[in-house]
Amino acid sequence: MSRKKSLDFGVLLNLAFGAFKVRLHAHLGAKGFDDLGPSFGYVFRLLAEGPSSLREVAEQLGMSAPGALKIIDDMVAKDYVQRSADAQDGRIKRLTLTPRAQKAMALAAAFHAQFEREVAARVGNPQAAALRAVLEDIVAQGQQGEAIGLRPM
Repeated sequence: MSRKKSLDFGVLLNLAFGAFKVRLHAHLGAKGFDDLGPSFGYVFRLLAEGPSSLREVAEQLGMSAPGALKIIDDMVAKDYVQRSADAQDGRIKRLTLTPRAQKAMALAAAFHAQFEREVAARVGNPQAAALRAVLEDIVAQGQQGEAIGLRPM
């Protein structure tokens, strides 16, 4: 009798996240947002907090300014981000979300909630709540002494 080898915990977390992202992107694609790049969600969350400069976005994402510029240029071209002059320094461009980006974020937030409800329906509310608590604990433990935020890996 052969036993199925269980996956390493980190691999399981990664595969679960990948499965979630596939469903999220399919859902958003069906709603007209089929042009989202892999890092757009991270930028959406940063800019939802308020306007930022390219340098600030790059720092928050833990990447170079040229790398962040490539993402931002793509987001501007797809009408998710707009640039405007900074009130105090005209050399700096402030990045903000467009109404299209805000609609995508609202659809994504609704999907997140629906996905969690579906998990609860499959495994039960206590198990889904326990899963959330475990994931929150992993995040909290990972942040002790390290700056771990929402950013592409």
